[in-house]
Amino acid sequence: MRTTLLAATIAWLPLTAERAAAGTFDIDPVHSGIAFFIDHLGFSQVIGIAKEFSGSFQFDATKPTESSLDVAVKVAGISTNNSQRDSDIQGADWFNATEFPQITFVGHEFKAVDAKSGTIAGDLTIAGVTKPVTLDVTFNKEGQNPWDKSHVVGFSARASIKRSDFGMKAALGMIGDDVSLVVQVEGRARS
Repeated sequence: MRTTLLAATIAWLPLTAERAAAGTFDIDPVHSGIAFFIDHLGFSQVIGIAKEFSGSFQFDATKPTESSLDVAVKVAGISTNNSQRDSDIQGADWFNATEFPQITFVGHEFKAVDAKSGTIAGDLTIAGVTKPVTLDVTFNKEGQNPWDKSHVVGFSARASIKRSDFGMKAALGMIGDDVSLVVQVEGRARS
């Protein structure tokens, strides 16, 4: 879910004049987003978004396997655009925000599929349960932000998880078990 989860993907791309040799990138929360989709009675997909998240990644284009990724989502900042439902999902049957206030993703294995896509395998922790999850990642662009001249990389990622794997079994059969995750990330190089 940590969309910044994508960063090491650039490691397998050819070096360019604009690319930093190696470094640490912080996820830009203003230009990044994490969303999920879950079935509601077969009629529609309810959309949820993470309003509060942070993270960073390190990468060295010459040593992609040594890249790292760490993302955290504040559970209290998850919104489905309905206050009653948002209150419900904070409870013990769902995210259990009181006991587990954060969702985390730590990426630990980065593989290239081709020059623009790859995977990031890591550990996703929700409600105190940690499971392996693999993100399918697309490299969007790397370059200089024209406004502030910062070095930026951008990625898109997708994954699918089962909420029941993380102990969230409330209303199974009415509310879907499969959850689609969509992540958009801009990472800004630290100075």
